[in-house]
Amino acid sequence: MKKLVIAAAMSTLLTMPAVHAADYVIDTQGAHAFIQFKVSHLGYSWLHGRFNTFSGNFSYDDKNLAASKISLEIDTKSVDSNHAERDKHLRSADFLNVDKHGKASFVSTKVVPKEGANFDLVGNFTLNGVTKEITIAAAKTGEGKDPWGGYRAGFEGKTSINLSDYGIKNILGPASETVQLDLVVEGIRQ
Repeated sequence: MKKLVIAAAMSTLLTMPAVHAADYVIDTQGAHAFIQFKVSHLGYSWLHGRFNTFSGNFSYDDKNLAASKISLEIDTKSVDSNHAERDKHLRSADFLNVDKHGKASFVSTKVVPKEGANFDLVGNFTLNGVTKEITIAAAKTGEGKDPWGGYRAGFEGKTSINLSDYGIKNILGPASETVQLDLVVEGIRQ
């Protein structure tokens, strides 16, 4: 009898569905996500900007953070530095080359948990037709039910890239080589 109970329990465990990460879509419609950048202008001041159009999704498992993942696509034509002539130049072949490479993307390859709500998000970033591995220092900012009956999770992250790594050669001196990227992502659970 004991063997029969153990066999039944094992059978039940093996046929139970596995717990998976929850899937989210990034809330760009509600403007609750941002991709912003900052680069030194000649070492004298900072140029700030953002990408207005992007989309993506992520899977998040707070019990197994290492199993989480994200995929993001950025419309590089949507670059906005609050100056029309500069934006035209940023879209040109001198910088983002949007006629040839109108999209940039990030696809995570691993999540490395750190202390507390912090983690490193490692993945492949493609810009100007070049793909390089980057690490985003990230943190969960919160999660829970929203007033409309949905469920949301929010994260923020920071990283920096060197323009020359992505084939961008029109750099205004050494101080302007590195671009700092700030990401704020709020997702709606599907």
